[in-house]
Amino acid sequence: MDIKEILKNTEHRPWELPSDNWRFYQEWNRAIFLHWKVDYKKLREFVPKELEIDLYKGEPWVSLVAFSMEKIRPKFLPYFAPISNFDEINIRTYIKSGKKTGVYFLSIEGGKIISCSTAKIISELPYRYSKIKRSSNSYTSKNKKYNDSLKIKFIKGDKLNNKSEIDIWLTERYALFQDTKNTINEYEIHHPEWCINDIDINNLEVNYTRFNDLLKGNPHKTSYSKGVRVIAWGMNKKKKVNYP
Repeated sequence: MDIKEILKNTEHRPWELPSDNWRFYQEWNRAIFLHWKVDYKKLREFVPKELEIDLYKGEPWVSLVAFSMEKIRPKFLPYFAPISNFDEINIRTYIKSGKKTGVYFLSIEGGKIISCSTAKIISELPYRYSKIKRSSNSYTSKNKKYNDSLKIKFIKGDKLNNKSEIDIWLTERYALFQDTKNTINEYEIHHPEWCINDIDINNLEVNYTRFNDLLKGNPHKTSYSKGVRVIAWGMNKKKKVNYP
């Protein structure tokens, strides 16, 4: 599916594509999804007051997604593999802003210093460098500054031909909202619907001290995807209301 076909494939979206021109292309490949149901009050401490926490049947969720970012590039330029291709881990929750639902990142890690620095400058997202390694059946990371670590050993399972309502709720998100000191930044994205597989987690060690109350015990839901091709639009800044 080329970019024109991706932009025509919109039946699964909850709202129409943005009317302005897209800015970036990227691929999120070989993704491991770990999902936890969490306590609302504990999660609220990490989410800006301007954003409403989205709930599934009355409960909030937090997800850890470990994947490989590949071929990221501006619209009219080719990708440059030493910067464009890197492994990434994000810890995210699900929010509402106005009539849109999206994600909010509690943490973003990248496996290359130069890629993290470039992404942080361009997007203003809170990228930080962690040492990340992955193979066909494992994914590990270590961040010395925060003493964060992740170890996953897994076996990819069969494709889910009939995704559940919660599978769709957790994956089909077409906006990202992130805060800076004075603004809430909105980013619109588009991609084909996620193709999801079962996953068998043989070993899992998640150690993020700041989020130990959220990422505790075994995930309530897990899955794997070969990935999606993603179109992204530019940043839309909104000033925070009554920021102290």
